[in-house]
Amino acid sequence: MSKPDYQATNLPLWDFLTILASEGVDFLLSGEEDKVTLSSFDYEKTTICLFFSANWCRPCQSFTPKLVQLYNMLRTMGKELEIVFISLDHDEDGFNAHFETMPWLTVPFDVNLHKKLRERFHVVRIPFLVPLNLDGQSVEEDLIGLIEDFGEDAFPFTKKRREELKAIDDSKRQGGKIDQLLARPGRDYVVASDGGKVLVSKLIGKTVGLYFGAHWCPPCRAFTAQLVEAYNQLLSSRGDYQKEFDVNISGMPWLALPFEDRTRQDLCRIFNIKAIPALVLIGPDGKPISTNGKNIITLYGAKAFPFTQSSIEEIEESLRKEGDSLPTQIQDIKHQHVLKLDMAKSYVCNYCERQGKFWAFSCDACDYDLHPTCVEEAS
Repeated sequence: MSKPDYQATNLPLWDFLTILASEGVDFLLSGEEDKVTLSSFDYEKTTICLFFSANWCRPCQSFTPKLVQLYNMLRTMGKELEIVFISLDHDEDGFNAHFETMPWLTVPFDVNLHKKLRERFHVVRIPFLVPLNLDGQSVEEDLIGLIEDFGEDAFPFTKKRREELKAIDDSKRQGGKIDQLLARPGRDYVVASDGGKVLVSKLIGKTVGLYFGAHWCPPCRAFTAQLVEAYNQLLSSRGDYQKEFDVNISGMPWLALPFEDRTRQDLCRIFNIKAIPALVLIGPDGKPISTNGKNIITLYGAKAFPFTQSSIEEIEESLRKEGDSLPTQIQDIKHQHVLKLDMAKSYVCNYCERQGKFWAFSCDACDYDLHPTCVEEAS
């Protein structure tokens, strides 16, 4: 097989072509079973990626449609991209069933050939996508994570592009522009539960919480109730602070990004959200106040507004003074044991049956808590 000397500039591509030649393969197959000769590629202009996958693999079944969408989008945009399927199926039936879902090319089904390619490219898990860029600047790790994080923006899958995307993320996170975080080309609004649209520009200069949650998640449902309570307390007790936090909407009292919008995934990546529920608090200057808003709301509720470090310190100082003014233990006429002063994140007063926070008088002998305002000491 006649080919240019790629050995000096692109070892991965050279190895790929050499392994194919060693098995007598000088062509790839398209979905129409047409043979595409290897010599027909413009290797200097085309980004070529090897896609290791299998029909029996559930993660492969999940990722392949995403890759198909990305491939079609980039090709429509005129990008020079080609993907080559390397099957790790156990038989040709599995190979055929999997390949018929793909719009790109494939190496002919050959277990020994696929094994050699898997070993050369150190494939230890699938799906696995590796670029064969001629410039030697392709990212070193598997591309799956890069594509899931950045979608079509990841192209052409180079180290330079990866660093550019990370710099963009850093700029959005620290740049002080809420519109860069929440808007994207073609959408300059967020949505209300009634389907209405609110321009992102209306949120500039206000304190905004980015709430990451899901209805199927029990901890999210529990925290949502706390967040709604804190939000409504702000609206009812602070009046003008409605302007400072968001817009009150019927039903769930805040705005949302469209479900199908990729900005949801972008924000998870930008703020490194690994678990839900999570709450990121953005200040009026557009810069992050805290990525641990959940803990702030859980501990202090609406009292913590505007959620700055100084406001938290003021609350904690006030709580210390309140604790200093209370007795360390009491004998209440409603309970037979001595009750000791305790700091509790949240509790239900056994007398008034209302939710309490911070200071409580608690029993060491049994599960009994009393709000300080409900104390009736024995004379």
